[in-house]
Amino acid sequence: MGIGADIIADDWHAALAALAWQVDLGATEPLGDAPVNRYEMVDPVRAAVPVVPAAPAQLAVGQDPVAVAVAMAAAATTLKELQAALAAYDHCELKRGARSLVFADGNPRARVLILGEAPGSEEDREGRPFVGRAGQLLDRMFAAIGLSRTAPDPAAAVYITNVMPWRPPANRDPEATEIAMMRPFVERHIALVDPEVIVVMGNTPLFALTGAKGILRARGGWQTAFGKPLLPMTHPAYLLRNPAAKREAWADLLALQARLRDGAAG
Repeated sequence: MGIGADIIADDWHAALAALAWQVDLGATEPLGDAPVNRYEMVDPVRAAVPVVPAAPAQLAVGQDPVAVAVAMAAAATTLKELQAALAAYDHCELKRGARSLVFADGNPRARVLILGEAPGSEEDREGRPFVGRAGQLLDRMFAAIGLSRTAPDPAAAVYITNVMPWRPPANRDPEATEIAMMRPFVERHIALVDPEVIVVMGNTPLFALTGAKGILRARGGWQTAFGKPLLPMTHPAYLLRNPAAKREAWADLLALQARLRDGAAG
């Protein structure tokens, strides 16, 4: 190999290492939202002024962000009002780093409410839950037992939302304090939709609704939350990483199908 080829190879490996470093720092998108004109003349005076980020909303002395969430959620009497309340809630730092408020998708009259963890990058872009690879798998899973987010018939429909309406940076797990702030909104969301069955997918919704962790131990075993039957299942993203676990997920889906057929309260 010649000298020129060695230089090219070195540059390639250096670029790859630099890209890996950026990914470790949490960069997930190579392009910005707006194009940059590198030839544009910039006013040096204006460019020298630092950009100061908006300060987070200040709580009154002694005010608890969870108590604020409880009050705002309780005041919502419709799903539209609940979405507006979430949009107005300024005490969760995740909101400042997210592009979209990801509220819900599907039929709000559905018998089944699916509760996920948090939006990913594709959900953040589209503003809808479960639209990436994991969401596509979720749609196929529930279609296998005759349920769909697009079904107009409540008996054949699902309604989908997440514990966290905003994407955590680098898709990290939500923190306990963040989950606590969102729990009043989740509880109100469930009350307004009033499903017959709740399916929680992953550790975050299991913890939010039951206070317990360990989805691999809990999956497939019926529990109760807010007076409703609750079925824990592994998250579709876990199934993509561990295809062998799809056998257990299929058993869970069949259990859900049987519960719906026999009556959710049975």
